Amino acid sequence: MKEHILPALRLTLVCLAFFSGIYTAAVWGVAQILPNKGRAERLPHENGYYYANVGQAFRSDRYFWPRPSAVGYNAAGSAGSNKGPTNPDYLAVVQTRIDTFLAQHPGIRRAEIPADIVTASGSGLDPHISPQAANVQAGRVAQARGMPVSDVAALVQAHTEKPWLGFVGNTRVNVLRLNLALDQLTNAGPSNQNGLKPG
Repeated sequence: MKEHILPALRLTLVCLAFFSGIYTAAVWGVAQILPNKGRAERLPHENGYYYANVGQAFRSDRYFWPRPSAVGYNAAGSAGSNKGPTNPDYLAVVQTRIDTFLAQHPGIRRAEIPADIVTASGSGLDPHISPQAANVQAGRVAQARGMPVSDVAALVQAHTEKPWLGFVGNTRVNVLRLNLALDQLTNAGPSNQNGLKPG
């Protein structure tokens, strides 16, 4: 009996020490060198704040749209669709998104639609889109706001983030930051289909 219990106890103690101490300390240490030290990035607003690192469901023509979300942008339930790229249901959902995008963006050809604007991220909460996904929406946003397209495109350029340290990650645009910048030009508070408000 001892020959079974002692190894099990030793393994339990090692796992407790590793996962409760060493692993936790390692994750915390890595977070300290990451942007914002791994903490939620909050943007102040007159009624509170918004989380800049959580995707939100902007759907008005006056705003840039984020990536689709398989969880309805619910930060308490991060997940993907778990469907493969050849799954018929998944392909039908993506086709619906493409059709909707084309209907809302006259003059844009299917081949010009970036993949990230019609496919959800693995977390369902990605707050960023590619510069291409932002620029392809510039005409719609400019028309809805009565602004020159060049001004909207310049705003996209100003909010385009380079890869971290120059090589980690992709060039990207934070949708919330971009939409807040748009609102600063018109002094209108942001809104979205989920009625999200500052936390």
